Amino acid sequence: MNDAPLLLRADATPSAPALVLRPWGTEDIAALVDVCRDPALRQWTSIAVENDADATRWVREQERGRAAGDRFGFAVLEVRPGTDHGQLAGGAVLKGVAPGKPSAEVGYWTAAHARGRGIAPRALEALTGWAFDTFGDGGLGRLELLHQVDNLASCRVAQKSRYDFDRVLPASPPDFPLDGHLHARHRDA
Repeated sequence: MNDAPLLLRADATPSAPALVLRPWGTEDIAALVDVCRDPALRQWTSIAVENDADATRWVREQERGRAAGDRFGFAVLEVRPGTDHGQLAGGAVLKGVAPGKPSAEVGYWTAAHARGRGIAPRALEALTGWAFDTFGDGGLGRLELLHQVDNLASCRVAQKSRYDFDRVLPASPPDFPLDGHLHARHRDA
């Protein structure tokens, strides 16, 4: 990953505090268990966290992906001015990164208490900029965002974040049980 920053930032808006995106760590375990109790989050993501042991395994998987250099998961925190600490508001991930590979995938989720305040688009924008800045010279020129066709909120996030609709993808159970939308953003967009 070279000299890539470990903290990504998104400025505050009139309706929401600033965001910091940082690598997942053991300090996130309790909050992760708490936010994963949300039925909507369970409906739209593949995160299977029921307890501290599950959360610890999940955080370790994120750490392994970062160490391998092919998956970069970030905790998204709402922070107060002048701090890098705050409440867990969501998660964002860049996955499928490889030297010379022209595309990778982004993903995100928002905690129930943080929805409807522009958290996901701001986090996705910070992640997108970082991904192209960090891996663009190695050939990364396209980021893809996938969601189920019935996830209208994710479609709005993609549009707000300048990820253009590309095509409908057929279902691929069990991981993708329904048809999906593929959105894409190019480095120069």
